Amino acid sequence: MGKTLATKVWESHVVRAAQGEPDLLYIDLHMLHELNTPVAFDQLRASGRTVRRPDLTLGTEDHNTPTQDIRKRIEDHAARHQVDLMRANCAEFGIEHYRLGEDQQGIVHIIGPELGLAQPGMTIVCCDSHTTTQGAFGALAFGIGTSQVEHVLATQTLPLHPLKNMRVHVDGVLPAGVSAKDLILALISRIGTAGGQGHIIEYTGPAIEALSMEARMTVCNMTVEAGSRAGMIAPDETTFDYLRGRPHAPTGADWDTEVAYWRTLRSDPDALFDKEVRFDGSALTPFVSWGTNPAQSTGLDGTVPDPDCFATEEERVAARRALAYMDLTPGTALRDIPVDAVFIGSCTNSRIEDLRAAAEVLRGRRVKDGVEAVLVPGSETVRNQAIEEGLDRVFEEAGMQLRHAGCSMCAAVNEDRLRAGQRAASTNNRNYEGRQGKGSRTHIVSPAVAAATAVAGRLAAPADLEG
Repeated sequence: MGKTLATKVWESHVVRAAQGEPDLLYIDLHMLHELNTPVAFDQLRASGRTVRRPDLTLGTEDHNTPTQDIRKRIEDHAARHQVDLMRANCAEFGIEHYRLGEDQQGIVHIIGPELGLAQPGMTIVCCDSHTTTQGAFGALAFGIGTSQVEHVLATQTLPLHPLKNMRVHVDGVLPAGVSAKDLILALISRIGTAGGQGHIIEYTGPAIEALSMEARMTVCNMTVEAGSRAGMIAPDETTFDYLRGRPHAPTGADWDTEVAYWRTLRSDPDALFDKEVRFDGSALTPFVSWGTNPAQSTGLDGTVPDPDCFATEEERVAARRALAYMDLTPGTALRDIPVDAVFIGSCTNSRIEDLRAAAEVLRGRRVKDGVEAVLVPGSETVRNQAIEEGLDRVFEEAGMQLRHAGCSMCAAVNEDRLRAGQRAASTNNRNYEGRQGKGSRTHIVSPAVAAATAVAGRLAAPADLEG
């Protein structure tokens, strides 16, 4: 019987397998940020151990960092302390670390691919659930907890029970104006936030193959929102073109050797999946969330649903609670919902393609009076590229702030957050109660819809601004 892509990568990293015990996997790349790692370093130090492979470990600071004046002292004591600890821990254990203000600094899931560190066939972990992003390269990438961080630091391995395989096959071609963000929101709204639980999802089909690497990263980034531990896309010419020439990508004869191996990283034709979902990408439209999880989403052409329409009591209760929190009434057209703020950023949508999509909508237009519009690139590299391309002038003329790199208002653990009662169209990946600030209300959208919404002052697609 054939093997799936995930099984091939998994089996190639097993260093010990025993009946009734989790497999021990070798980890190729361990990425760190300041929010969840101080305890792991304390435990490492207390047990008298050290970092086994600092050369396979990389640190950055992203969650607590300011995005406006990056030279000023971080005001919040706890945030400043975590950043200081990150710097001290990396220095003590010889780990390469990108500090605020450096050209490579940014969101951990953005800089890994940018630097060419994320490569096909690798195992990649980080103390952050959106590590799934790097599955776009055909890597087995997933988030881990603090105790697991300590284990990987000390041993470069991780004990893990095997997961089931799930295939999501997307036929057709995405229509103009429909993005990877719309695709993944549509999938999660269909299978639910637990639809991928216990599985590694592999995305296949012509609509997936036609996506750019940055779009593939958006899809894999939100795989965790469907409950899946990891998402993967088989590497192809698009993958190789993206990686070629990046700082940590192989070169010369090594490049040829690696590409030959990477081409083998595909599910066999007779591979069996434990679960399969198929849908037609050509039928999709821009999607927007109306509730307090990504599954509570629907097409922008739709209306706020009636909770009584849902099939189960659990869903009906969840919908009633979500509508009460979001202050929405069933039957309201989504396009009639006004917003107070727009945020473009997060590890889901802060890459240069996302900024270009937003700029295309904003060029020659103005953000509606009264709407706070903020754009936070995923890395300083993205910010610098945007400036080189003149996108900063487009944003400035439109009235949208271009800030420095970081997680910013997606996680809302730095100084960037919405006020209670504020309603935002946001490109982040989560919209639970208070995600962007206590009492805040979040509608998850694509960068293009976010930009159009900023101009219209209500939920809108770019096509709504025509004429």
